[in-house]
Amino acid sequence: MAAKLPEQLTLDRITTPVGELLLVTDGDGAVRALDFDDFEGRLMQLLTRHYGPVVLTPGRAPATVRAAIDAYFAGDRSALDGVAVRTGGTAFQRQVWAALRAIPAGETRSYGQLAAAIDRPKAVRAVGLANGANPVGIIVPCHRVIGANGTLTGYAGGLARKKWLLAHEGATLI
Repeated sequence: MAAKLPEQLTLDRITTPVGELLLVTDGDGAVRALDFDDFEGRLMQLLTRHYGPVVLTPGRAPATVRAAIDAYFAGDRSALDGVAVRTGGTAFQRQVWAALRAIPAGETRSYGQLAAAIDRPKAVRAVGLANGANPVGIIVPCHRVIGANGTLTGYAGGLARKKWLLAHEGATLI
């Protein structure tokens, strides 16, 4: 069952070094979705899955959210830590997404480590699926999850962007 639809969702577009971001916020200024403009269809699919049919009104996100995103891309690795996020999703998905936010910038975790962090060590595949269904990329840093052997694994925004984001945060990659 879809969560209650917010009264209004605003779609902002922000230029970054890795492409234009689509930023969806609600009337309270909480981020509901964040994705790259070349994946707008996926963004709409995730929003629809969580809330049912949605209409996005073009506009600007709150200045504090825009400033945090700009600061992150300017090198402040902790700038996104305080950004309010409000998502749909199942209780399990929200638990995984909360665990993603607990991974410090510059660090990575495997899917197994993430599953262990939520006390569900055998739910590695389910954690992977929840990670892939994250509607708020970068702020909920699903890019910080890598393969058990330390290699880059899939990323909805593309592996080149994942590699860039991890290098930007100072993560050591194989």
